[in-house]
Amino acid sequence: MAEKSGPLLIKRYASRRLYNTETSDYVTLEDIATFIRAGREVQIIDLKSGDDLTRQYLLQIIAEHESRGENVLPINVLTDLVRTYSTQAQSIVPQFLASSFEMLRESQSKMMENLDAMNPMKAVPGFDAMRKQQEAFLKTMVPGWTGAGGATDEGDGGGEEKSAADELSEIKKQLSELQTKLSKMGK
Repeated sequence: MAEKSGPLLIKRYASRRLYNTETSDYVTLEDIATFIRAGREVQIIDLKSGDDLTRQYLLQIIAEHESRGENVLPINVLTDLVRTYSTQAQSIVPQFLASSFEMLRESQSKMMENLDAMNPMKAVPGFDAMRKQQEAFLKTMVPGWTGAGGATDEGDGGGEEKSAADELSEIKKQLSELQTKLSKMGK
């Protein structure tokens, strides 16, 4: 999805229906989650009061995914988040989460650049075409995946290296999903 100049404005009507002001049609929570996974910022405003409801709806999206078994947030993290609402830590948690996820994004990007630069498979004819196909597949199948070199081009396909590469891919996938969900919670 092309990056627009500002956040996608969604208006909530009194009937609780959500209206996409760019496409002039009604959208669902899943549509909004799709916009966000595609890298789009959204803002949800109550039409009558003008209140910003974005945080409320992002939390609802996370809750629905968690209730469907797409568990990214461990129980101890959820418990700690609940505790921060009644403690002095409440004031530093948002900044801590935001800076932690920024560091995670930077680290993930650097790791992907390093893996891409060190990959011995680059010399294999046709490797770039195969890597591009893998990237397209991963972007479709893994919400929030933004890797530069694809998650499967680490090993040479042999023994222990392949299992380490598979583990690394799984960790990257989990970190990306956690990053997406926690960044939604912090807004």
